[in-house]
Amino acid sequence: MKKLISRKPLSLSLAGMIALGAGGLWLSATSNAADEPAKAASATATAAKVKPALTVTTTKATSGNLVIKLTANGSVAAWQEALIGSEASGLRIQELHANIGDVVQRGQLLVSFASEAVRADLALAQASLAEAQANLAEAAANAERTRALQTSGALSAQQVGQYLTAEQTAKARVESAKAGVDAQQLRMRHTRVVAPDSGIITARVATLGSVVGNGAELFRMIRQGRLEWRAEVTASEMAKIMPGTEVVVTAPGGAQWKGKVRVVSPTVDAQTRMGLVYVDLVPDTSATTAAKPQQATASLAFKPGMYAKGEFVMGSSQALIIPQQAVVVRDGFSYAFRLNADSRVTQIKLQTGRRVSNAQGDLVEVVSGLNADSTIVSSGAGFLNDGDTVKVVAAVKSANAAVKN
Repeated sequence: MKKLISRKPLSLSLAGMIALGAGGLWLSATSNAADEPAKAASATATAAKVKPALTVTTTKATSGNLVIKLTANGSVAAWQEALIGSEASGLRIQELHANIGDVVQRGQLLVSFASEAVRADLALAQASLAEAQANLAEAAANAERTRALQTSGALSAQQVGQYLTAEQTAKARVESAKAGVDAQQLRMRHTRVVAPDSGIITARVATLGSVVGNGAELFRMIRQGRLEWRAEVTASEMAKIMPGTEVVVTAPGGAQWKGKVRVVSPTVDAQTRMGLVYVDLVPDTSATTAAKPQQATASLAFKPGMYAKGEFVMGSSQALIIPQQAVVVRDGFSYAFRLNADSRVTQIKLQTGRRVSNAQGDLVEVVSGLNADSTIVSSGAGFLNDGDTVKVVAAVKSANAAVKN
């Protein structure tokens, strides 16, 4: 009896638990089914409220006229370099009138030599000339009397010949003495070294007090201050360049000069396979001041021996262009982001060409990958990814572009 009474409450307890568990499962399933429409509505609202990834400005690809340029490198050199030497031998430099960097004019005095010895030799030559002229006067008088007495028979034929020969000899000595005077006068002129042409002194070898020999170098000078740019181009590029082609040469410091092709080298280097194009550099006269001549102002920007970059202007052609800032370079390729109607952007791979600069900024030629009048992201393109949602603002607010919301 006791065993039957103890088992009954246990059976009722298990049945109750089973009933309660079934009821809980039914209530849970009912609750999940009721929450599904609410979650779907919440997800839809969240998707509708997606914020733009970036605030950007846009622009359109347009057709424009781009200049065709050929870029090359080369060295700057003197158009012609003059070597100024001494024609005096064994004379001492008494005074120097020019130094490196001086702008000199044709005929300007550069060096003065000590002239005491030359003056003494000149005086001696002049004295010899005076003696020869006196002897000539006497010989001419004797010859004149001889001619007067020649038919009278007072003088023998031998005597007549001697007097006439003495006259000719005296004339020859006078000419020789004159040549001696001219030689000494020439030596006197050589005691003054003057500039053979206008230009800029680039080197000075002469030193005060030194005794130089005949032909010794004293100065080096750039004739007329003219410089040229010797561009190195390939054989195929040489065929496109003609004399008179305009060139813009940029110095390492950023200064630019305009120039024109003077001549294209008729040969190509057998080792480098490169040819030279000689470009006359035209100084910028707007930078010339009254205190500094044009040649001096030009030499401030370019120096002989300097390596510079230049661009040959080969003409112009129509091209599809976009701003440089709209081009994004990733993994070695160029991309742009096209704006779609749903405010999302699509990444487009581009093939770019020429690059030019103007007052509005740098422009890039699009060879392929983009159509004309396509709307693309201008500022802020570098921060975007394919499929991002953007907010477009006017161009006047481009300073605030690329700011994440």
